[in-house]
Amino acid sequence: MPSHPSPTAARTRAGALLASVAALVSLGALHPAPAAAASAPAASPHATAAVLDLDGAGRTPVVQGEDSAYDTASIVKVDILAALLLQAQDAGRQLTADERGHAEPMIERSDNTAADALWRQIGQASGLAAANKRLGLTSTTGGPGVKWGLTRTTASDQIRLLRAVFDGDASAASGSPALTAGSRSYIRSLMGQVIPEQTWGVSAAGGADAPRVLKNGWLQRNTSGLWDVNSVGQITVKGHRYLIAVLSNGSASMSDGISLVERTARQALA
Repeated sequence: MPSHPSPTAARTRAGALLASVAALVSLGALHPAPAAAASAPAASPHATAAVLDLDGAGRTPVVQGEDSAYDTASIVKVDILAALLLQAQDAGRQLTADERGHAEPMIERSDNTAADALWRQIGQASGLAAANKRLGLTSTTGGPGVKWGLTRTTASDQIRLLRAVFDGDASAASGSPALTAGSRSYIRSLMGQVIPEQTWGVSAAGGADAPRVLKNGWLQRNTSGLWDVNSVGQITVKGHRYLIAVLSNGSASMSDGISLVERTARQALA
């Protein structure tokens, strides 16, 4: 059954939101609210969830809501890391100390400067597209120039990416290998070490004591002042492992977006 946050968790989340908002503006990825945000039109939030039961018989995700494209914000960092690992695999090498020094804070703390460096290294949108072809993604388009946070994706494509990380079956029609067991394990380990204040999101659909293996993203659009808030990861419910992706946009605040994502995740697993 879905769990509800305790008073202590609620206080922790409130403090985490303040800390997260303070760190939102980054190079080319996130944008400050416009000066006229207070007079912006009323928010029209939307959300889409996709769920795949890894312990079930099928391999087709269940989608709730319109499976349209959303801005990724920082969930694209998982995709960036997957692309980096594929390039290292192709070169027959492990990640360098410098690459790990960027990859780990990029996932665990959602560090944007680290993401900027790895986005450039993988070749920006073209490098992401090459990796995604091999990973089985079909509806993801890299952001323009340095703006990796404006990559567009669908909930179904995020399940395809999560399968490549947690299930290992994704590969291109050409037969090129996808992520090795070692690469998959590395991504999962970082997603399992996300700092506590960033473990909201799809984790709300799991048990209170379930492991939190996820990556979240949040972005305030400068054109409207409204928020994109997303969460992807693996949760465990009644002994079943589920891959779940919730994408949203149009929320009036980051906290509203988080509430929408968590409510949608709970409904998807109800």
